[in-house]
Amino acid sequence: QVQLVESGGGLVQAGGSLRLSCAASGTMFSMNAMGWYRQAPGKQRELVAAISNGAPYTQYADSVKGRFTISRDNAKNTVYLQMNSLKPEDTAVYYCAAGSGPPFRFTSWGQGTQLTVSS
Repeated sequence: QVQLVESGGGLVQAGGSLRLSCAASGTMFSMNAMGWYRQAPGKQRELVAAISNGAPYTQYADSVKGRFTISRDNAKNTVYLQMNSLKPEDTAVYYCAAGSGPPFRFTSWGQGTQLTVSS
């Protein structure tokens, strides 16, 4: 069973940066595609960024292109989301996900970490 544990969320001012981490266990991490989703209050969960398992192919939501970067360290079983130029509309709970792809399909989820961006 895959376990995903996110960390790194918090409160940051608009224009600031933050890096989220997700540690995976119980899976052949290097074989999984990994992703980051977010869900803001009253909104549907959306895919923010995803990365394939090898020769990394990445995919981003239009709203974060050029500001967020997804990366992975297979030796540490960890995926990261570097977030720069943060905006108040980035405020959400961010979830790590594991699955396959592209096309990306995610079947395991972490518990989420809160990001709040103040204006």
